[in-house]
Amino acid sequence: MSQDIIADTLNQIMNRKKAGYADVVVNRYSNLLLELFEIVKKEGYIKDYKIIGNNLEIKFNLHYCKAIKPRYAVNVKVIDKYVRRFIPSRDFGIIVISTNKGLMTHKDALKNNLGGSLLAYFF
Repeated sequence: MSQDIIADTLNQIMNRKKAGYADVVVNRYSNLLLELFEIVKKEGYIKDYKIIGNNLEIKFNLHYCKAIKPRYAVNVKVIDKYVRRFIPSRDFGIIVISTNKGLMTHKDALKNNLGGSLLAYFF
């Protein structure tokens, strides 16, 4: 386990997906991770997540997810370059960006003319 909770959780999700499961129980989580999952849930890549005791249970419905490392700080002009790099198709997937207005998808960041740090991508 590393110090990056987002990367650890997304790796656990992908390992469970490769093993044929559609859910995972994670014992480390943070408020940033919960906010990330709220955005991803709105987009439909995660069915549901809930806190049970000290654990976080996640039910997912996605093809691929991964944390972006290093967390590139990008302005609005170069977001499209990273969309082409990480997402296989233009309208298929999201990149979650941490901006000064909170976490949002790359589409919302472009709409609001905001840059920020790239956290993860999902498709």
